[in-house]
Amino acid sequence: MSKFLSLIGSRRSWAWPYVLFLVLFVVLPLILIIVYAFQDSEGHFTLQNFVKFFNTSEAVNTFIYSLAIALITTIICLLLGYPAAYIMATAEFRTPQVMAMLFILPMWINFLLRTLATVELFNMFSLPLGEGALLFGMVYDFLPFMIYPIYNNLQKMDHSLIEAAQDLGANRVETFLKVIFPLSTPGIYSGIIMVFMPTVSTFAIAELLTHNKITLFGSLIQRSFGEGGLTMWNYGAALSLIMLIIIALTSFFGEKDDTDTQRGGLV
Repeated sequence: MSKFLSLIGSRRSWAWPYVLFLVLFVVLPLILIIVYAFQDSEGHFTLQNFVKFFNTSEAVNTFIYSLAIALITTIICLLLGYPAAYIMATAEFRTPQVMAMLFILPMWINFLLRTLATVELFNMFSLPLGEGALLFGMVYDFLPFMIYPIYNNLQKMDHSLIEAAQDLGANRVETFLKVIFPLSTPGIYSGIIMVFMPTVSTFAIAELLTHNKITLFGSLIQRSFGEGGLTMWNYGAALSLIMLIIIALTSFFGEKDDTDTQRGGLV
């Protein structure tokens, strides 16, 4: 009994449920995707799934188009999210709390319901559903994921550096460019990753906001697994692996050492 209590009381024992969860729902699915991607329908090793992708112009064009949509969405979210995060971080009284609540409230609703509401909004104003509606829905759904990392980073920055820059004669523009912006770059990187990764792999938003007129790369993967039958699972796994590689590269190049940014741009 004492051994059981000591085992439960140790911190290491509480990590096992998380390890089991990661193995079953993260590591094992990734292994299955890799295995299926390099197999044919009979279970033999092959690279034909990747050859099929690169030889299919429609699939390659869809992939490039999805990257472009994700990039445009990320840029729009950054242009809209950074000023909002800056205002929230520098405002006084209850303004930051009110603005944060306004951004949080829509997140309490499932994103499919939000997307369907966006469709009805466009229909109510007789606006066409297409690429514009797709970008609007992407920005609407993922804008909070850009705002909050930047807001948290700006809120935690050392304000003594700003005061030092002002004491040294820097005006507001110089203070922002040489101190505030460099200090906020970790939040910007986090926001870009949090917006770009789900945007490049989504499919439901595109299908709902364009009535299946626009196909994204996530839709190709979904159709391979859902509508193509077991014979298309290998091709769908290859497409998923390509997507995972792009996401991994995005995360890798998005990493940045925070030691330089904590000093700002004064040195």
